[in-house]
Amino acid sequence: MAGEKAQEMERLENGRAAEPAIKYRGWKVMPYVIGNETFEKLGTIGTSANLLIYLTTVFHMNSVTAATTVNIFNGTTNLTPLLGAFLSDAYFGRYITLAFSTISSLLGMLVLTLTAAISKLHPPECFQVESCMGPSPAQLVVLLCSFGLLAIGAGGIRPCNLPFGADQFDPHTESGRRGIDSFFNWYYFSFTLAMMIASTLIIYVQSNVSWALGLGIPTILMFFSCLLFFMGSRLYVKVRPDGSPFTSIVQVLIAAFRKRGWKLPADPKTSLFNPPHRSSLVTKLPHTEQLRFLDKAAMVTTADEIKPNGYAANPWRLCSIQQVEEVKCLARIVPVWSTGIIFYLAIVQETTYVIFQAFQADRRFGKSKFQIPAASINVFAMLALTIWVPIYDRILVPQFRRITGREGGLTLLQRMGIGIILSIIAMVISGLVEERRRSYALHRPNLGITLTGGAISSMSSFWLVPQLVLLGVAEAFNLISQIEFYYKEFPENMRSVAGGLLLSGIACANYLSGFMVTLLHRTTGHNGKENWLAGDLNKGRLDYFYYLIAIIGVLNFMVFIVCAKWYRYKGLEDGSEIALEKCKLKPSPALINT
Repeated sequence: MAGEKAQEMERLENGRAAEPAIKYRGWKVMPYVIGNETFEKLGTIGTSANLLIYLTTVFHMNSVTAATTVNIFNGTTNLTPLLGAFLSDAYFGRYITLAFSTISSLLGMLVLTLTAAISKLHPPECFQVESCMGPSPAQLVVLLCSFGLLAIGAGGIRPCNLPFGADQFDPHTESGRRGIDSFFNWYYFSFTLAMMIASTLIIYVQSNVSWALGLGIPTILMFFSCLLFFMGSRLYVKVRPDGSPFTSIVQVLIAAFRKRGWKLPADPKTSLFNPPHRSSLVTKLPHTEQLRFLDKAAMVTTADEIKPNGYAANPWRLCSIQQVEEVKCLARIVPVWSTGIIFYLAIVQETTYVIFQAFQADRRFGKSKFQIPAASINVFAMLALTIWVPIYDRILVPQFRRITGREGGLTLLQRMGIGIILSIIAMVISGLVEERRRSYALHRPNLGITLTGGAISSMSSFWLVPQLVLLGVAEAFNLISQIEFYYKEFPENMRSVAGGLLLSGIACANYLSGFMVTLLHRTTGHNGKENWLAGDLNKGRLDYFYYLIAIIGVLNFMVFIVCAKWYRYKGLEDGSEIALEKCKLKPSPALINT
């Protein structure tokens, strides 16, 4: 009883209205939430990580078709979360969205497993590339159905699982806020652990034992994920949907357009429509000077009617300063988000052409006969990320904090910029390593021929480790900072959409990569020469592709610098770096957004 009174007092002290009591169980439901997340990631990653090899060796697709298919699949599974986030926030809530999506993912994995287990659902086995038959239309339909179910599942799981876990803690209390921070740490730990297991043990079973068993194991794990999720149903805090978050955005844009001919007032802080802020969820935002043309949506004219309760009679003609500032938040975020697309273009290569490189390199572990599965080479990027995060958090952040005076050491935008630089360096190294691998294949004795017909270079696949380590550290700087950036800078009622926006950027990177692969396949390699991305890497020039991505990355970094200088942080009237200096070691509640 005393605890509930203390929580209520803290809510009132933070300027929040009293709400009906919600029974937050916090860590008591985490075994269900984190267990569900771990098994789900083991299942989905175990299914998709080796997909490129599955399509080329079992469905006999050529490398360009397989790479394009994987890029489109990965892009779609990262684009559907934007729709899933909208449906979750507007209509269904996170619990129902997750329940439907986990079942969809389970069915998708089951269908994909059947394509490997039932001989009639994949092309017949062959041992010579020239005699290999491609998939029939019926086999492709079944394969695409499994992809579709997996994409639908990803659309609900990816934007909702992290906010759903955070929903289980009371954000209005100190213990609840600490619980949310700890939950994020455990979430990323379980995520990385699942990725490493999926990228080693499960891929080994798929590549060396049986595809049916290797795909069946993730399906069984996904079944346990569903089971754990529904076991905790009675204990969860189930936040109700709060209506479409996009309605308010459209209202501001329409109201500003209707009043485009009006002159802005000299003192907007006192002249614009500013009704009482009654939301206990969304932080009250001060007026900012950027994007002033949107302020016209909050101008009170003779045609506008205000109700006795202080709110606008027609929200499509008159919007509040709060609504306008929320739209400004989104408008400021979009340019930063767009630079993340080009950044992730380099990361995407981990799941496509880096695997092809490993496939045509010496994958023997030392002098033993044991061969590392080509798709498992990515584990080095995951290891780098896993090892780097605690080193940065425990050792480097305190050092940076003493230098900069900021709680986080470096700002989120600074960390993103470092990630972009590292990705550029990684692409240059990737090009140099590919030159070496190709030179070994053309001028030294080979180790054999792959199932797709390419000669295996005698260069060790461990030469790929430096570029993967750099890409892993780049992800630690940029991608994790993006997640935190969107979580803090988005309006609180759009946090599922924030997660969806991040994933949609990754989707765009996958689509862009697929477009570039197709374009280069068609436009390069004239006069009897193979194109840059030939099925046999030894006949192509993959190194040129990596250098091209590095050049695009340099241009992207220049754009990022401009966007970062222009950006203003949410919750501060002057959200620049100078204003942040005033918050040294004591960031405002609006910035923390707990």
